[in-house]
Amino acid sequence: MQYRENPGNKDQLSILGYGCLRYSKKGTAIDQEKAEREMAAAVEAGVNYFDTAYTYGGSEACLGKFLAKGYRDKVKIATKLPHYYIKAEGDMERYFKEQLERLQTDHVEYYLMHMLNDIAAWERLTELGIQDWIAEKKQSGQIGNIGFSFHGGANQFKKIIDAYDWDFCQIQYNYMDEHTQAGTEGLKYAAAKGIPVIIMEPLRGGRLVNALPKDARGIFASAEPHRSPAEWGLRWIWNHPEVTVVLSGMNDIAQVEENVRIASDATANALTEEELEIFEKVKKSINQHMKVPCTGCGYCMPCPHGVDIPTCFAAYNTRYTDSFYSGMKAYIMCTTLKTNPTNASKCRQCGKCEKHCPQSIAIRQELKQVAKKMENPVYKVARAISKRIGKY
Repeated sequence: MQYRENPGNKDQLSILGYGCLRYSKKGTAIDQEKAEREMAAAVEAGVNYFDTAYTYGGSEACLGKFLAKGYRDKVKIATKLPHYYIKAEGDMERYFKEQLERLQTDHVEYYLMHMLNDIAAWERLTELGIQDWIAEKKQSGQIGNIGFSFHGGANQFKKIIDAYDWDFCQIQYNYMDEHTQAGTEGLKYAAAKGIPVIIMEPLRGGRLVNALPKDARGIFASAEPHRSPAEWGLRWIWNHPEVTVVLSGMNDIAQVEENVRIASDATANALTEEELEIFEKVKKSINQHMKVPCTGCGYCMPCPHGVDIPTCFAAYNTRYTDSFYSGMKAYIMCTTLKTNPTNASKCRQCGKCEKHCPQSIAIRQELKQVAKKMENPVYKVARAISKRIGKY
């Protein structure tokens, strides 16, 4: 296993982290015995960063049971505060205490604001006293490092980065998300400030392995050296020196073994020009299935009415390049689970954006289609539920 250093505290973090969202199930519950075998194999191979969250359906408790069997001192725990449930100052302490009990520990090394997707959400938490609470927890040693996970556009990401003295952050990043979500722009922005960047969804939840178009799969298969789509995808991320840890939601021993093998020799700036060209060919293949030829350049932004145009188009395209579920999940998370939503139906047809689009996209017309296709009954139900249970 290789390690990259957290410049803030000199922690040596394994470049492969264990994502605890996708444990195997036995019926409707997590298969504890199987999960523990897989986690043990990862720890023995040198993985020392485990990422979970309050809302991951039994994940914290599963991890806590495992760590209590002699593994606690070998790993760094990363878990997340469900800030969208916070309605009063005392709620922070209540959720954190429950998380410590689930994890069977008295401290968490890496603690994140979960899905902190716009600056307004951080401002709301600040008004509730989050900064004083964080300072108290860090002073007591109950929290080592404070960060946030993010789904949204680069503009909001940079505003959040600049709003507080963060110890680390977590973004979605892979070869298809170079210019969407926080993207390469956000990655480099955080790294330039000395902030470690943790990567989630390196393979888009496995879709860059299991849902590749036939011709894209063929491009990887015929390339030299011979690598699986998963290996190509992971090596692309580790090729970026700004990346600290890449999370993988492993739920099979074979996945653990393959990812550990790749992590043993994947280094920054190692891919050749020929290898990087392979990714361009694969992306071109995938993009042929896109509905809107948006490159995510952001020249259309900011929208005077609050629409995150590149993010709306990215989620809309994901519906067709990946799946209906993937597209809807991306659209809801990235445009709607915010204090100030940025969804397509906020468009007022002013046309300011179209004057700046290098691709000459009929943005107003396309946003109408996005709103029609994405703000469907599934969206409306999800939005209603999120408003009822959380601060959105």
